[in-house]
Amino acid sequence: MGTREIQEALARVGLDPGPIDGIWGRRTVAAVKLFQGREGLVVDGIVGPETAAHLQGAGIPAPAARPGAPALSLPLPWMEEAVRLVRTREFLGAASNPVILDWASLLDLPYNGDDIPWCGLFVGHCVSSTLPEQVLPNGLLRARSWGRFGSRVTPREGAVMVFTHGGEQSGNGHVGFHAGEQGNAYRILGGNQDNKVCYILIHKDRLLEARWPDTAMSLYAQAPAAGAPGAPTSAGTGARTAG
Repeated sequence: MGTREIQEALARVGLDPGPIDGIWGRRTVAAVKLFQGREGLVVDGIVGPETAAHLQGAGIPAPAARPGAPALSLPLPWMEEAVRLVRTREFLGAASNPVILDWASLLDLPYNGDDIPWCGLFVGHCVSSTLPEQVLPNGLLRARSWGRFGSRVTPREGAVMVFTHGGEQSGNGHVGFHAGEQGNAYRILGGNQDNKVCYILIHKDRLLEARWPDTAMSLYAQAPAAGAPGAPTSAGTGARTAG
């Protein structure tokens, strides 16, 4: 089940999720909230197990509940947005990619160009555009600021992963989303990785924090933990990062 199926179900019950395009935007969130209010559910804009069960009557399949399910039973909207943006890259030279600049503008952040590390900006965009009520950390352009985001969790699919960069004492860092693991490395989907949005491998010894958005805790148990059955294990590219 994915965002498109949720949008189709909302439309079938007379709500407007915006374009049926598989993109988790503010209109989809608003439609989910209207549905939740109508059904007497907690109004948080997140399609967790209870909301999904109520949507079954509109054609949404029941979420998988068996241990070790091979795939996520419910979508993680911020991860869907991150995947959608794979291959977005900064421009070489004086020009900047307007897509990246728009992320900063929508977050009301001063940002002069994509030559400034943007891994934190990428994570901020993916979270804020899909979880509009989630509080973002102050100074989110600085990767290590994400160590104060949400709640500390065990690494698993969708977690915000904060790493050292250039040594723990350097004060520098990198941040991205957990997308699996391979041996002694995490597979990270992030921005400003080789100057683009892509997957890379980062050694587990560099991990500082794994964090989860407070407004989506109902989805935490739906995501396979690192190394658990169903957790992705495919390899990424090299582990050069900047952020």
